[in-house]
Amino acid sequence: MGAGTVVATTVRPSPNIWDHPDTYELENLAFDREQQIEALLEILHPYAAATLLDVGCGTGFHLPRFAARGARVLGVEPHPPLAARAWARVLASVAGVGGVGGVGEAAVAVGAAQHLPVADASIDIAHARWAYFFGPGCEPGLAEMARVIRPGGVAVVIDNDATTSTFGEWFAQSHPGYDALAVERFWRRAGFTRERLLTSWQARDRAEFEALVRIEFEPAAADRILAEHAGSAVDYAVNVWWRRY
Repeated sequence: MGAGTVVATTVRPSPNIWDHPDTYELENLAFDREQQIEALLEILHPYAAATLLDVGCGTGFHLPRFAARGARVLGVEPHPPLAARAWARVLASVAGVGGVGGVGEAAVAVGAAQHLPVADASIDIAHARWAYFFGPGCEPGLAEMARVIRPGGVAVVIDNDATTSTFGEWFAQSHPGYDALAVERFWRRAGFTRERLLTSWQARDRAEFEALVRIEFEPAAADRILAEHAGSAVDYAVNVWWRRY
């Protein structure tokens, strides 16, 4: 299956990657260089021979990494230009990675989390990283995950932890209406368990770090952050919410 042609509707735009996909590629490289999240997913469900769905896959950055660990991968992305880039990445790299025998075992489709173009009970691991989060409002997407995940499969949602770390403090200050406790209650009511990870952004230099900050925060907040924070790295805490079905 190649990049789909169905245009996703009722999608909340993601200005960082939609408007700055090349800079966001650098952010993907800077974040969690130790791949702690990928290692945690391996514990929750082995990649080998698993079918992995990346919800909101963007440019497909993570698809080759998951394929390299032995998974068959499907990326779903609501923004057609990003889906096209993800499919180009699949053609260029995923098919040649160990564990994927050909393009037939790696695919990208246009679709939204609340209307996944995926068959019932066909997925072993569903992964959403900053693609469908913030708690209340996610119910349609979670219902879709429940539909597509096989018995014994897992859903994993990676979200910012606004209660700790330097980046978490920046996030909380920039989103004063964000209620971390309400978000936690939401995920727990939905049957998810939290694993907390402390990772980091590690940009190659100060100029790159400044570019990353500026696509994640409004100009005034970015100016304040950059005036107060030296260097090209920052500690960054995340919540990994997961549920087995």
